[in-house]
Amino acid sequence: MQRQQFIDLVEQRYFGNVSRGDLPAICACFTADAVITILHGDNPPRVMKGTPGANEIHISEFWRHLCGNYAAGFTDFEHFIDEPAQRCAATFNVTLDPLPNSPYAGRGLLRLRNCNFFWVKGDLIDRMTVYYANPDSGGDAAGKPTGYPPVTPRR
Repeated sequence: MQRQQFIDLVEQRYFGNVSRGDLPAICACFTADAVITILHGDNPPRVMKGTPGANEIHISEFWRHLCGNYAAGFTDFEHFIDEPAQRCAATFNVTLDPLPNSPYAGRGLLRLRNCNFFWVKGDLIDRMTVYYANPDSGGDAAGKPTGYPPVTPRR
């Protein structure tokens, strides 16, 4: 794939379908054995697979939850593309507006700043790593693993 094809895959085919809540079209962006890893702060990684084994989660569960609870929007993309290696990274803003019947309806609009890494085979996503920040997680940062004040290094 070339630069514009990566941008189309990420912005239109993948995130466009997430915004529309089109689960079959989202899944069609991935290879049959795709692996997705979600990293959020110091929480344990969440791994989902296109071909899950016993006690593993199918990739569709992430979007089933997201699209079932939020109207999602994605803007302000910046792409970093390595054509020879067929991979790219993208930074972008996310807005998640809870749906009226969602258990999250009372929390209000959530704004995130994300960075995703994509490894592509053919014109499909084979592996995706998602890093996301939740800047409004609320509460005092003291004592939180990813919060402030910074930890003083031990000598």
